[in-house]
Amino acid sequence: TVGSDPRHGKGMNIGTAISTRFFSRWPSPLGLAATRDSALVHEFADIARQEYLAVGIRVALHPMADLATEPRWARVNGTFGEDAYLSAKLTGAYVLGFQGDSLTNNSVACMTKHFSGGGPQEDGWDAHFASGPGQVYPGNNFDYHLIPFTEGAFPAGTAMIMPYYGIPKGQTSEDVGFAFNKDIITGLLRDSLGFDGVVCTDWAIVTDMFIKEAAAWGVEHLSEKERVKKIFDAGCDMIGGDSRTDLVLELLNEGGLTESRIDESVCRILRAKFTLGIFDNPYLADNQLSIFENQTFKEKGKEAQRKSMVLLKNENDLLPLNKGIKVYSLGIDKEILSEYAKVVKTPEDADLIIQKLATPTSPPPKGAGFLENIFPQGRLDFPQDELTEILNLINRKPTVTVLTIDRPPVVPEIDNASKAMVAEFEIEDDIICEMIFGEFNPTGKLPIEIPSSMHAVEKQFEDMPYDSENPLYPFGHGLSY
Repeated sequence: TVGSDPRHGKGMNIGTAISTRFFSRWPSPLGLAATRDSALVHEFADIARQEYLAVGIRVALHPMADLATEPRWARVNGTFGEDAYLSAKLTGAYVLGFQGDSLTNNSVACMTKHFSGGGPQEDGWDAHFASGPGQVYPGNNFDYHLIPFTEGAFPAGTAMIMPYYGIPKGQTSEDVGFAFNKDIITGLLRDSLGFDGVVCTDWAIVTDMFIKEAAAWGVEHLSEKERVKKIFDAGCDMIGGDSRTDLVLELLNEGGLTESRIDESVCRILRAKFTLGIFDNPYLADNQLSIFENQTFKEKGKEAQRKSMVLLKNENDLLPLNKGIKVYSLGIDKEILSEYAKVVKTPEDADLIIQKLATPTSPPPKGAGFLENIFPQGRLDFPQDELTEILNLINRKPTVTVLTIDRPPVVPEIDNASKAMVAEFEIEDDIICEMIFGEFNPTGKLPIEIPSSMHAVEKQFEDMPYDSENPLYPFGHGLSY
């Protein structure tokens, strides 16, 4: 059964998302949350379902029902923001769009992740790696992170669940990662919440991969075979990213696992395959690729991109800009921008500057592997030399600053110097230009806070929403023309 990480965004990270140019293009999940539109999210998921089916993908390794309560976390852009009830509403719509009211041969099964909520990473470091194995709950807010599952994914009938890598510190009888944790998988997910679908671990928690070491947090001392036993004893059905059937067979032969226990998981997995119709007809029809010629899908993606854009600041109603003005630009495709303005080569020749900035990130920790080297983590503010260079440019002419939000940036000085500020969620430059030059009125609302300082970020509790001290822009902020 072919599964895939998200493929409909502009962002590309081989550990979390894959950009696929033939598919319709949509904002990141964080951008979908900025629309506040559950009907649009359902429509996205239904379109994505059809495009997945056309190439034979039958399992979506998403949505992320995690909450972005820790702004430094690398995976904020894959969430629906920090509000549990907004996330629950959009998670439910997303699952229904992919699966339908019930799983059928026209469904793509959702593997909703990461139970029981992967957001509260200690100091923001991601649990893929040894630099961030723990999840912490200084606000005693563990149950808040369950809401997108209990009020979103489960009522919508998600077929599958993926736990995260981290250790929920102090929340269970032993401090081990979620997939090794019987209190979480059997006690909470199976027994308390009654989930009887497939539970698949996140990737590479038994055996090292070439891109990362095994994330066997809390059980590093166990052998690979002992890790497999602990995963099945916890209540999981599948081990993501590993093909260690040899270890399962050894455990069966030695009596470490029983056939009846393995049969439980095999039944769940086969039930999903049969329900999806994979045994009835595993082949694609000759004409299925014609779906990628559907312009309606592409236009719907553009509609979502427009609805996701957030106008943060508009001093003296600078925006929308008049077409034909002279613009000096950094970060925006000049060919696209030239359809709206005269693009000049120096700030001195310009009436105005438009710059697009990405959220800053820290250098990877010493000894980081391949995957950790490409994960955006750590600091959210610009190093002083970069900040000085940015401010020197802004101070030369009135400036519109466009922030690409994958994590909330710390930009108080840039905000103060810019005449207008715009938040975009990994969307296309033609949509950004449409908005700046007034072809549509922005309506998006922030699904996260934009903090005022790194000091405020460091004071936040990892498990608490909207607790940034004096945020530069609060949750829900968004202007219109």
